[in-house]
Amino acid sequence: MSDHVDPGADADRVGADALVILPTYNEVASLRDVVSRVLEIAPAVRILIVDDASPDGTGALADELSTVDERISVIHRAGKLGLGTAYIAGFRQAIAAGYHRVVEMDADGSHLPEELPHLLAVDADLVIGSRWIPGGRIVGWPRHRRAISRTGTVVARLALRSRLRDITSGYRVFSVDALRGLDLDAITSRGYGFQVEIAWTLERTGHRLAEVPITFVERASGRSKMTIGIVWEALTGVLGWGLALRIRSRRERGARPPR
Repeated sequence: MSDHVDPGADADRVGADALVILPTYNEVASLRDVVSRVLEIAPAVRILIVDDASPDGTGALADELSTVDERISVIHRAGKLGLGTAYIAGFRQAIAAGYHRVVEMDADGSHLPEELPHLLAVDADLVIGSRWIPGGRIVGWPRHRRAISRTGTVVARLALRSRLRDITSGYRVFSVDALRGLDLDAITSRGYGFQVEIAWTLERTGHRLAEVPITFVERASGRSKMTIGIVWEALTGVLGWGLALRIRSRRERGARPPR
């Protein structure tokens, strides 16, 4: 099965090798619409909903959707265990089931399902839907929110010496072969720092990375999951990884024999 898909060719086969992971926590207002749109644009994909015991009934809705469509499955977790661990649970299932690719998407409608074929059409170990490259844009964010996101991206790029323009984006397609080569137990981030950690891990180990412009839309319902604790975890993680990178680089330079 090819890792390259032409979204204009056989539309019914788009994503035939892919598992779409949708982590949920209080997404009852948006989940049905997101799932419907994903399956309409990419009928061959499979969807895995990972619900962290949402008190608003999202888990029950996920079960309802799975009973009427065999393309949908659900993992119920005991509590709010974090975005990173939800994706890792999905990665493990994708690896065990023999999928070729894994898609990360938000279940709140911020990531447009209609753009999924464009991400799937790129042949790379990691394809990132980027807001900060030509063609990318954000709808519905106030200036201060844009400034926070851009600042976080710049800090991460500088600290980690990354070439990625949107290393924090959560709309992604992974090659399962690339994920299989990672030590998933070594991924330490639980919140949004997970996106930075795993992209940087793949980047520094020489994997093929690509960025595709997307339109990010502010969620129409519910509340953002971003908290001070999540921001702090991401910031301290990035600065810690950046410091370790520089210490390692100095040691390597010091260990080289003089010319």
